[in-house]
Amino acid sequence: MVLSEIDRTLLERCLARQPRSWEDFVNRFLGLVLHVINHTAQSRSTRLASEDREDLAAEVFLGIIQDDFAVLHRFRGESSLATYLTVVARRIVVRELIRRSATTLGTSSQETIESAGEEDPFEQRISDREEVERLLSELDAPEADVVRMYHLEGRSYREISDRVGIPENSIGPTLTRARTKMRRAGADSPSS
Repeated sequence: MVLSEIDRTLLERCLARQPRSWEDFVNRFLGLVLHVINHTAQSRSTRLASEDREDLAAEVFLGIIQDDFAVLHRFRGESSLATYLTVVARRIVVRELIRRSATTLGTSSQETIESAGEEDPFEQRISDREEVERLLSELDAPEADVVRMYHLEGRSYREISDRVGIPENSIGPTLTRARTKMRRAGADSPSS
């Protein structure tokens, strides 16, 4: 689905900072953002209070306006704006849920690898540094670098892309392939 004329106009108004454009944007996409929050929390077996939903929605919209609407400037119009915002919102919500979970459990993100796949047994945290290093050794060097930067250093796709030199839209598929290899290596380990 391509970008609709309504969304194109709304996007242009927001980027031009026209009066009431942001309010119209929020009104148009608040339902979508709340749906993404609810779906993401449910798929991660996380219960949310209404205050948590409001906080997460605020985080999503803050992420959209951050750095002078950088998220909206990156939108290329190759899909519907709703599809693009669904992906953006899910990434922000997952990152925030992981951060909150790590804070609640007293775990630093430097000690954990979190899978972004949903309803996946590998999604549990790996805190044994030796096991993490063993699993990373099963990967090609570029994959290991991407996993290390994303999961252990908490870097964004853009930061990883800049440092490793691969396209930003290739980071997700690289992480998926790497996680699959790590799952296999974890399943094959003698401690499993």
